[in-house]
Amino acid sequence: MAVSGRLALLAALGAVVVGLLAPAWTGVVGLCAALLVGVVADLLLAGRVRPLRLTREGADPASLRLGESVPVSLLVANPGRRMVRGEVRDAWPPSAGAAPTRHRLELPAGERRRLVTTLTPTRRGQRAADRVTVRSWGPLRLAARQGSVAVPAEVRVLPPFTSRRHLASRLARLRELDGRRAVQTRGAGTEFDSLREYVPGDDVRSLDWRASARSTGLVVRTWRPERDRHVLVVLDTGRTAAARVGTGPTAAPRLDAGLDAGLLLAALASRGGDRVDLLAIDREVRASVAGGRDPLPALVTAMAPLEARLVETDMRLVASTVLTRAPRRSLVVLVTALDDAAVREGLEPVLGALLHRHVLLVAAVADPALTALAAGRGDAEAVYGAAAAQVAVAERRATAERLARRGVEVVEAPPDEFAPAVADRYLALKAAGRL
Repeated sequence: MAVSGRLALLAALGAVVVGLLAPAWTGVVGLCAALLVGVVADLLLAGRVRPLRLTREGADPASLRLGESVPVSLLVANPGRRMVRGEVRDAWPPSAGAAPTRHRLELPAGERRRLVTTLTPTRRGQRAADRVTVRSWGPLRLAARQGSVAVPAEVRVLPPFTSRRHLASRLARLRELDGRRAVQTRGAGTEFDSLREYVPGDDVRSLDWRASARSTGLVVRTWRPERDRHVLVVLDTGRTAAARVGTGPTAAPRLDAGLDAGLLLAALASRGGDRVDLLAIDREVRASVAGGRDPLPALVTAMAPLEARLVETDMRLVASTVLTRAPRRSLVVLVTALDDAAVREGLEPVLGALLHRHVLLVAAVADPALTALAAGRGDAEAVYGAAAAQVAVAERRATAERLARRGVEVVEAPPDEFAPAVADRYLALKAAGRL
């Protein structure tokens, strides 16, 4: 049961009248009795809530990218013999961005209504509906029947993949490497592409003498980067991935930038004929996807519920899992942070085993707020902040140089430039025949 503000207003007005005209217990009892009669009458005449049938319409779970909107329909059927007038609240968590939160309902007996709630989520992951509450008012609108029932619904909010806009330009560069502009000289990481006639300026070392003997002129071989390479994207979902980078409303966890970079790299590498897998890990494996030739659907689905955890990532577990998942030579892209203590104590002890078999690319998201802080000179507080930021930047730079001396490829870029920077390094490694 629920009561309205109208009942409270009538009680207040009645108290004033009783105080002026009948300031005695009889007046108070009469007022309470009148209000009680009104409440009971409303409850008796209000449409019953319990017989209502509530069902969902549409796919469950619905899927959308972060920043998009999706309508969610709720069907309310009234099998009773009395009209139901009131409100329906289809409750969702705040991060689901539900609007409107309440629906007016006038449902005659034997009919049904479709109530549509538009969801505009503000966070990735699974968003599940809470209970649906129906309130049916009586004719006086003093009191209402009320009931809540669970009507399950779920929305899967996928990563936004904002770096998709960089895909076309990187694919054009990939086509230049991938046989559409074949190279003349064979090198590591290349495979035979085709034969063509010799033209002045071609490298004589690429002449194919047997083919030339069968032809009327000289023939040269062309080569292209090898296909069918293996790329393993490893997302560090530990405490360093939970740190928010950037300033203001655009600030987001490091993990989100890593997800975006992983999607761009997967789209690019799969078009280049390489196989892309995903591993998300901290102290346990959080997601493991064998993406194959068309990895994006599986990767997006696996990435959607990922959240960073406030634990220290077990780099020994990372190394052993990578070596198990990638038994042959692969490009391992480890998306983590260049935190000096974490790298020194966690990553560096396992570098030997990883570099013995694989090409390792450590990709880290730089915080633009730290760069801005390092440039501050306005007052004494800004100078002290700048000094601390400069120390942090110097430590990150020293960590990157130390990894590079061990043979690790290192990429560090702010969130907006991070995904294309990782894609560019992949293209550079592929062009150099190091995959």
